[in-house]
Amino acid sequence: MSLRDFLERFRPAGTPGASAAGVPADRTAERTAELEPALARLAEAQREAARIRAAGEEAADALRQDAAREAALLVEAARRRAPEVRRQAAAPLLREARQEADALRAASDRAAAAIRERAAERTPQLVDGAVADALGLTAGERQGPQGP
Repeated sequence: MSLRDFLERFRPAGTPGASAAGVPADRTAERTAELEPALARLAEAQREAARIRAAGEEAADALRQDAAREAALLVEAARRRAPEVRRQAAAPLLREARQEADALRAASDRAAAAIRERAAERTPQLVDGAVADALGLTAGERQGPQGP
């Protein structure tokens, strides 16, 4: 116990002067009476904050659920549109590929026509040469075994 606490015990409870019957002041009761209304308001404010927080959590849950539903609808719509979007994206490439294929086909047709034309020009000479060779071989074979 400190000296101050010891001396506090001898302090007069009332005002100096004529002695009056008095009761020492109950500081704890005074503080409690003074703080009770403020603490009651604070408790009410805490309950209100808890209620607001709970309402906010419910609203956030509802927003999350709505957002999830909307996202699911968007994904489903995108999946339905995907084939058409792919087709539209591929259309220019397919058009270009068809044009290239047509150009290659035309070039190959020209090359084939040139080959057919050369073949038509050369065929009679080649046939004549082949026939002459065949006849010459046949005539040579006759002379070979019959000769000296």
